[in-house]
Amino acid sequence: MGLSNLELEQIIDEKLNSKAISDYAPNGLQIEGKAHIQHIVTGVTATLPLIEKAIEKNADAILVHHGYFWKSESPCIRGMKGKRIKQLLVNNINLFGYHLPLDMHAELGNNAQLATKLGVINLQGLEDRPNSIPVYGELETPVAAQEFAERIEQVLNRKPILCDEFIADYPHKLIRKVGICTGGGQGYIDLAASKGCDAFISGEISEQTTHSAREQGIYYFACGHHATERDGVKALGEWLAKEYGLDVEFIDIDNPA
Repeated sequence: MGLSNLELEQIIDEKLNSKAISDYAPNGLQIEGKAHIQHIVTGVTATLPLIEKAIEKNADAILVHHGYFWKSESPCIRGMKGKRIKQLLVNNINLFGYHLPLDMHAELGNNAQLATKLGVINLQGLEDRPNSIPVYGELETPVAAQEFAERIEQVLNRKPILCDEFIADYPHKLIRKVGICTGGGQGYIDLAASKGCDAFISGEISEQTTHSAREQGIYYFACGHHATERDGVKALGEWLAKEYGLDVEFIDIDNPA
């Protein structure tokens, strides 16, 4: 039973097509631990509390959406980063991280998982290129913004920030066409508006996001970076458990952001 760490990396790489996707961090096995893997802990971000939970549970590997070694960060292994990596190395735990491939996957990805839970169907890429990061789709039955906000709250267990104060040129309308980019995807709101979306969903909100929503007549739902990105890594872990008989446990280290 179980897999080698390199076998597991190859399986996930192939499932997510990660080698074809340019990213801000390395995707795959980021820190090498024990060669044999049976027990995996999954989570959103490779924080020290998640690592400590994995140690408690004698996990062989941690699989996350937000790993380490981002292009913009210092390469020095010290401070908070050093403490995290030290615990992984001392306890011989593998760390696997998959960022954009786990946002974009048509079945297991964060966008696809959130769309399914919210009833958004017929997903297509929002960008006019292969491997679009944001997506859009439609609801079978149009809904009012407040009703959709309540649906989001029920699904994610947190109340979204809703931008719905349009200028006079855009009277309040029902929502049918919905754009989605989980995490920090608020910058795609203008593209969503240009594609005729009635609403756009992401995790975060910036100062200019509100103005884009108001002046272009598009509802914006800021639902939490962490909250919108739980389900991709959770779904990937469940797939690995089902297909390869691995023991996989999702641990949610909550984050209000």
